[in-house]
Amino acid sequence: MTVVPEAILDEAAHRFALLGDPTRLRLVSVLYERGPCTVGELAETTGGTMPNVSQHLARLARGGIVKRKREGRSVRYWIADPTIEDLCTIVCASVRDRAEVLSR
Repeated sequence: MTVVPEAILDEAAHRFALLGDPTRLRLVSVLYERGPCTVGELAETTGGTMPNVSQHLARLARGGIVKRKREGRSVRYWIADPTIEDLCTIVCASVRDRAEVLSR
C-alpha cells in the first residue's frame, strides 16, 4: 500500500468535514437533483434560512465542491466537483447496507 502524503490526507479530511454536515450534504443533494439553484431556491427546498444556506454554500465554494455565478441580483450555485456524486453514492449505499444488517 502506498503511503499517502500528509497534505493529501489533510485535504481529504477537510473534504469529508465539509460533507459531514447534514445541512451541507442536503444542499449538495438538492443541487444534484435540481441543477443550478439560487440561495432562495435552496433555502425553500431544504427548509433552511437564506443566511444559513448562504454561509454553508460559501464553505462549500471555498472547498471547491460548488461554484457560483452572479446572474443579475441572484447568484446561482452548482456542483463543481464531479467526484462528489460518486463519493455520496458510495457512502449512502454503505449506510443503507449497514442499516439493513442492523435491522435484522
